[in-house]
Amino acid sequence: MKTKIIWLVRPGLAVGMGAAALGLAILPLRQSSAATAAGVHPGPMSRAEAFARAETLTALGRKIFSDPSLSASGLQACASCHDPNHAFGPASATPVEMGGEHLDQPGLRAVPTLRYLQSVPAFTEHYYDSEDEGDESVDNGPTGGLTWDGRVDHGADQAKIPLLSPFEMGNRDAAEVVAKLHKAAYADDIKAAFGETVFDNPQDAFDAAAEALATFEQSAPDFYPYSSRYDAFLAGKATLTAQELHGRQLFEDPAKGNCSSCHLSEPANDGEPPQFSDFGFLGLAAPRNMAIPANNDPNYHDLGLCGPQRTDFAGRGEYCGLFRTPTLRNVALKQSFFHNGYFHSLRDVVSFYATRDNDPGRWYPKNSDGTVRKYDDLPQAYWDNLNRDPPFGRKPGDAPALTDPEINDIVAFLRTLTDADLQPEATGH
Repeated sequence: MKTKIIWLVRPGLAVGMGAAALGLAILPLRQSSAATAAGVHPGPMSRAEAFARAETLTALGRKIFSDPSLSASGLQACASCHDPNHAFGPASATPVEMGGEHLDQPGLRAVPTLRYLQSVPAFTEHYYDSEDEGDESVDNGPTGGLTWDGRVDHGADQAKIPLLSPFEMGNRDAAEVVAKLHKAAYADDIKAAFGETVFDNPQDAFDAAAEALATFEQSAPDFYPYSSRYDAFLAGKATLTAQELHGRQLFEDPAKGNCSSCHLSEPANDGEPPQFSDFGFLGLAAPRNMAIPANNDPNYHDLGLCGPQRTDFAGRGEYCGLFRTPTLRNVALKQSFFHNGYFHSLRDVVSFYATRDNDPGRWYPKNSDGTVRKYDDLPQAYWDNLNRDPPFGRKPGDAPALTDPEINDIVAFLRTLTDADLQPEATGH
């Protein structure tokens, strides 16, 4: 009798058909062993064993995700900033969250949602996708990776960032995290999943916790339910209002909103629901947000792909000011927008797209002589990196690409992208 072998693969890489849809654990595995709980990195296993392990690590990851004792303050869990009731994004409207030992260290960027990351490809400088452009020979440029600057590809690596960040959970090193895990009420669960000796090597225990978090964050019911009214509409099980349908038309019209050129809104060729992101990088020139303390230094600029948080592209001027396109699923729940959380209204975001170039004085500060200091958070040396495709690219004084009623219609359409479990009647809010 033959036993079918299934490998679990890292997030950000291709998975076997059906694996993601079934919520299969997607884990970094390095060495072969018997398909048991023993060992931090078990090897090949049967389908039944793989699914059982996925369920075990999902349950463990859920506990770790909600545990504030893992932070230096003892008060901040992953769920504190990635609130399950807000699409695993922030519940507050502040542009950045506070962290560190005394919860007094401000972050540098807005907290992104953790929902719908399961299809983000590994970062590459040259991405070819026939579904996006209709031609596999077209180079879409930098694409993929997790975080605003795409600097990590795998959920386990992403999970380690906040645990060790001085302005997030604030641990000094992996050993400090592991000491807290060892004292946690679920420490025996970690041993059951990864072996009795897992705590003997702090790096193994740290990797184990990160794998459990990554597995939890690949759980389909929690992180990619595809339960919005728009999903039901695409399946022929719901209708949209006339305003929402017009908003969709404007969203997809290349001469109007042109939103779907980056926020893909139609199912993929294989039937996968739309992700509302092509995972590419764009320069949008969001206004400088002086509510972020780091921006009080006039010499500091968050330039996304070229740094300073990402370091491997330092000096690559053509990448400065570019940030990864986020999904628009559940966007109506957000209270701050763009990488720096400058905007707090979805309508203002769409209006910014429509009028950034023809009416820059509406968004950017003025100099003492009354001239507009446009693109004030991007040094002029990098202005050539800005997206000029519609609705951008108009000249001052030109009519905007979208009228106020059209902006309202696009916003109405965007509100159809909220998952059913996050609707007010589901959350009780």
